[in-house]
Amino acid sequence: MKALVLGGGGVTGVAWEIGMLAGLRDRGVDLSTADVVIGTSAGSVVAAQLTSGRDLEELYERQLSGSVGELPARLGLGSLARYAYAALMPGDDRRMSARLGRMALRARTVSEADRRAVIEQRVPVGAWPDRRLLITAIDAETGEFRVFDRDSGVALIDAVAASCAVPLVWPPVTVDGRRYIDGGIRSPANVDLAAGCDRVVVLAPTARALRRTARPGAQLASLGAHVRSALVTPDPQALREMGRNVLDPAYRAAAARSGRRQAATVDLGDAWQTIMNV
Repeated sequence: MKALVLGGGGVTGVAWEIGMLAGLRDRGVDLSTADVVIGTSAGSVVAAQLTSGRDLEELYERQLSGSVGELPARLGLGSLARYAYAALMPGDDRRMSARLGRMALRARTVSEADRRAVIEQRVPVGAWPDRRLLITAIDAETGEFRVFDRDSGVALIDAVAASCAVPLVWPPVTVDGRRYIDGGIRSPANVDLAAGCDRVVVLAPTARALRRTARPGAQLASLGAHVRSALVTPDPQALREMGRNVLDPAYRAAAARSGRRQAATVDLGDAWQTIMNV
């Protein structure tokens, strides 16, 4: 089975991933044919769009339209310090996530309704696709990792909104009476969910993680040597063009163009060609 894993990375991460997907398709590599698509945070947006049947070129052009419908934000130094505090305190990943969840529940942000409106214009589809789509989130109170799919009884838009609920920036999202935060808190891409697939491609706008074992590269390696895989992250030029604030929609168009440019230079090699059967 083939798996496509789409990691988090803010508004610019969405744009870079879509640009990368469009650029790879230009070269004859259509990652949308994956049997399993796993989306975390920004990646959940792209995953929902990609599996909806919408034309990839249309999605790319939408990224070039500027920041229409987006709310600008910034993850400040104070928030980053609180992230670091949560990670450095004793306890496992669940306890770390619960600490951040409690902070998120107390934070002053825009309303859930305002944030949901942004997600709705990003993902204007209501139904889950027929193929396997996994969307990650975290219970803000318990720190429990949650994976939503078409059998979870949760609306797709709610699953995506929960996965994109960056703690201390956006409000936790209410789903069936529970509050959820960004699935990227556990891992930027949650690559380990691809266990059982023998061919895995990961697009990760960011490879940084609160804990080393949560990094996409480490999780990919843990799947085993038998898994034929590829991990793609932004190159230095892309990082510059995406800007320092991944939540700034003003850089969306530049990030999309950067992803498409980088796709033309990615070393596809024998492993990637084997993965996607091209």
